[in-house]
Amino acid sequence: MTVHHLTEDEFRTAVGLAIRAPSLHNSQPWRFRRIGDTVEVRADPARRLPIADPTGQAVRLACGAAILNLRLVFATAGHPVRVDLLPDRTDPDLLARLDPAASRPASPEDAALAAVIGKRHSNREPFLDAPVPASHRTAIAAAARAESAVLTFVTDRSDIAEVAELIRRADQTLRARPAYLDELRSWTRPDEGADDGVPRRAGGPALAPHELLARREFGGPPAPAHRRFEAEPLLSLLGSFGDTHYDQLVAGQALQRVLLTVTRLGLVASLLSQPIEVAETRDGLQAMLGAATAPQMVMRMGFGVPGSATPRRRVEEVIDHVEAQSEGR
Repeated sequence: MTVHHLTEDEFRTAVGLAIRAPSLHNSQPWRFRRIGDTVEVRADPARRLPIADPTGQAVRLACGAAILNLRLVFATAGHPVRVDLLPDRTDPDLLARLDPAASRPASPEDAALAAVIGKRHSNREPFLDAPVPASHRTAIAAAARAESAVLTFVTDRSDIAEVAELIRRADQTLRARPAYLDELRSWTRPDEGADDGVPRRAGGPALAPHELLARREFGGPPAPAHRRFEAEPLLSLLGSFGDTHYDQLVAGQALQRVLLTVTRLGLVASLLSQPIEVAETRDGLQAMLGAATAPQMVMRMGFGVPGSATPRRRVEEVIDHVEAQSEGR
């Protein structure tokens, strides 16, 4: 078996794309370490949001998305990896260990998804009312299945109204907590100079009365009168077959494969995680999905004008270095 030896430059390039993954409030709750040819992905407890994410589910979802990016980058280079999730019970912050596998060419699908990692970002602007073709929906749902998850499109008007009500109730519950509002403000950034958080330019317009979907507000101006949010948004629910820490890491990889597929198809997406963050509304989503599936994310998808990407920290800031004598593991 021919195994590639990972260089420092290859590692840094891969990390630079891994951190393009989405995270709650763009908190970027990950760290990376290279030990010889092995890459470790770790949670950064200092970047977990204690109010919006008391259980760490959003951290694991974000780090799972970063793991998928790493897998795609290494696969595209012809050097795939084996992923071991939660490899050390005594070290809960160690979320994954990626070891080299036998060299082989990447699949066309993985190569296409890797090519759009740098282009994907959440789009909080109004989308067009143009319908998403059935073929696109089929490809997006298949992306979730490829990562052992399930994506359910919400198409019935009564179901859309039910999901919208769950989002509204969750948003109201969260906003009633002063500590939540303080946390949200602490991750809202000016438009220039920030390397994390959500700048106002990327946070979408201010929430207008009678909008169907409650969005988080990051201080943006009102939307122009000619740009209204779509009347019938395409909503989807991402679910996992279990809700352990392991399942949430699997769901994070599925989330990123879905979002990259959306990008490859020329669509845009935004994440609506408020109902995941409130136990009562999460139970409501659970009831819609069925007992066998745990809800992990609500998404809005469609055709849209280009939005603004959120910034990322420098690669040097998310890498943990090890002593030279440790690299022979």
